Amino acid sequence: MRRYYDKDIDHDCIKGCKVAVMGFGAQGRAHARNLADSSVDVVVGLRADSPSRRSCEALGLSVADPREAAIAADLVVMLVPDADQPALYRSVLEAAMKPGSALVFAHGYNIHFGHIQPRPDLDVIMVAPLGIGEQVRRTYVAGGGVPALLAVSRDASGRAVDLALAYAGANGHGRAGIFETSFREETETDLFAEQAVLCGGLTHLIVAAYETLVGAGYPEELAYFGCLHEVKLIADLVHSRGIAGMRGSISSTAAFGDYSRGPRVINDRSREEMAKMLEEIRNGEFDRELSAEARAGFPVLRRERARAESHSIEQVGSRLRAMMPWLDED
Repeated sequence: MRRYYDKDIDHDCIKGCKVAVMGFGAQGRAHARNLADSSVDVVVGLRADSPSRRSCEALGLSVADPREAAIAADLVVMLVPDADQPALYRSVLEAAMKPGSALVFAHGYNIHFGHIQPRPDLDVIMVAPLGIGEQVRRTYVAGGGVPALLAVSRDASGRAVDLALAYAGANGHGRAGIFETSFREETETDLFAEQAVLCGGLTHLIVAAYETLVGAGYPEELAYFGCLHEVKLIADLVHSRGIAGMRGSISSTAAFGDYSRGPRVINDRSREEMAKMLEEIRNGEFDRELSAEARAGFPVLRRERARAESHSIEQVGSRLRAMMPWLDED
């Protein structure tokens, strides 16, 4: 993959531009603050009744109605939830955006699956941070940055790559590395990683292991510490040293258990299901299922969230974390 760093970026490319950040969630807050600290002219697009307006203004950021922000902007950044983006584009941005301006995404979902079809005069670019919003902001303030993926779906202006790089640089990504990809590759790999490892795989593995210990008569506290709390310790080692480095840092007992028992949990059946999940992403089945869920008001999501929140692992975890208030500092 081609990669870029700060030395490869024309940082002045974005200096004369006005950037409108749509939304002020975790990513919107981080991007807007980083851009402002990089001396970029940024405005946050929020509805008049948005509860985020007060906190946005308290941070010294300019705020405007989404339509007004889009009319004045050279780059409009889509940082509202994926499910809300198509309606925002159709009802506000499609008519309001200046001719020849750029539409920027942090995830390729709506472009890849065709839920948004931008006007032909617009640059369509993606700068996808490889980290949550809090990390994007924290590492920027510390003088670093998280890596990011860059893609261009349409280069109407002839300078879309330069604009995308300048935006990424102002957000701190040029300090860590900006990797060139496509909307399709980013979307499909991101969805798969979320489902198979980062969210679906990890959380269900933790809960299943916890339930196995508790069901066998072990105290909930021990099950929580062993199956959930210590995940961060191992994840930090994997993050900083790689899998082999982590295995070299743990005891021979733990390493032997890893090599000899791990394949019994992640086995051929697991790999078969992973392959099916990837195919469902690639052939659009997951998108169709998610779209139907959104149209229905997310009944499955609401039901499963309620069930997860009532699980004993959350109750014991809440009690134990209250005894370790420093965890919030992470």
